[in-house]
Amino acid sequence: MSGLETLTLRRRLARAGFEPRLFRYPSTRASLADAAGALAGELRGFGSGPAHLIGHSLGGLVILRTFESEGRLPDGRVVLLGSPVRGSRAARAVAAWSIGPRLLGPLAASELTRAREPAWRWPQQLGVIAGSRPVGLGRMFAGLPAPNDGTVAVDETDVAGVRDAAVFDVSHLGMLLSADVAAAVARFLDSGRF
Repeated sequence: MSGLETLTLRRRLARAGFEPRLFRYPSTRASLADAAGALAGELRGFGSGPAHLIGHSLGGLVILRTFESEGRLPDGRVVLLGSPVRGSRAARAVAAWSIGPRLLGPLAASELTRAREPAWRWPQQLGVIAGSRPVGLGRMFAGLPAPNDGTVAVDETDVAGVRDAAVFDVSHLGMLLSADVAAAVARFLDSGRF
């Protein structure tokens, strides 16, 4: 994705006093290890202050892998938005098609199609936001259990060790445009609670 989909969220966080920076990675060409290594490199350049991280969808998996592979990263809080950290039913359904893996790209095809039991083991506080408005292409590919955001089911976003979790009446992409979600993210970055 180009990063434009996060523009509204970034503007709202800037108005709340944060200094958002966009991290881009080639989600249809890179491996998860490549994307995580690039994010770790960006974080090492932040200096001594806290660096909060927000990952939407596949971006949340990049953040998790960065912590798994790098260990010590700058202080700050982490928020995952609609990230299918336990695997994605919709991605597994698409990957089963003959052209599915090419449509998903190597990172999504390898990471979203496998089930996992993620656990947060780092000192940074983790918050998870999921959506419950079932509007999205994922419903066309797989029978998603309710609640879901049209692409990711709420149960696919669950991480052991999470500090706080919230479900909003938003779709998968709609959570990036939601004023309520942006306010919740800002609260979590300030206090560790939604």
